[in-house]
Amino acid sequence: MTTPSTDPFDLRDRVILVTGASKGIGRAVSLALARQGATVILSGRRVPELEQVYDAIKAAGAPEPAIAPLNLESLHWDECQGLIDQIQTTFGRLDGLLHNAAHLHGLTPLSHFPIEEWYRTLQVNLNAPFLLTRCCLPLLMASRDASVLFSADSTGRKGKAYYGAYGVSKFAVEGLMQVMAEEVESNTPIRVNSLDPGWVDTALYHRIYPERAHADLPAPDAVCRPYLFLLGPGSRGLSGQAFSVREGGPWSE
Repeated sequence: MTTPSTDPFDLRDRVILVTGASKGIGRAVSLALARQGATVILSGRRVPELEQVYDAIKAAGAPEPAIAPLNLESLHWDECQGLIDQIQTTFGRLDGLLHNAAHLHGLTPLSHFPIEEWYRTLQVNLNAPFLLTRCCLPLLMASRDASVLFSADSTGRKGKAYYGAYGVSKFAVEGLMQVMAEEVESNTPIRVNSLDPGWVDTALYHRIYPERAHADLPAPDAVCRPYLFLLGPGSRGLSGQAFSVREGGPWSE
């Protein structure tokens, strides 16, 4: 069971599930969580890439992680429940859940947006996180101090042309976060927030702006600190909030 700590970044004895853990921000945050003592459950579509993150964590002498392959595009209840049963058997609880995986088709006007891509994007970015969160609730309730964190985007806080289903899904995620935060605030150990990391040198940014130079963008490692804070003990009492790395926050204090 998670024990209290005075260090806001002390993640020892915490079990945290990270989606999209094989690359970009998900990979960087998974490695950072492990360095702070967390046992990280690495989730993503491609097992070889997850194994590379697993090996990097092991090589650093951090707690041994676990691998949980999931394809969010086709995620269904039975598959999700199978993962939860494995976590229950192995760990008995979940202290953190980071929804980091996302799909973006590209910049396209709504009048030309492919219908199949609309459904695919909403499935990966909204429906799958809802399903996974719903399945994980009993495990989160078994923790003394649990955090659910959604990776957000500025296009989900103020509409921006051509972001299509991605922007709409990010608006919906903010709503999901707020609804869940209100539902769990008074009688559970769970807090729920979102975090916009801003533009970072990741494959998602390259997909949006392939012609731009990326040398001036921060690396994924540069935005890990807010994630660690919001998934760790320092964020106790903070729930229902939409944070932004660009605007700063309590992790800077």
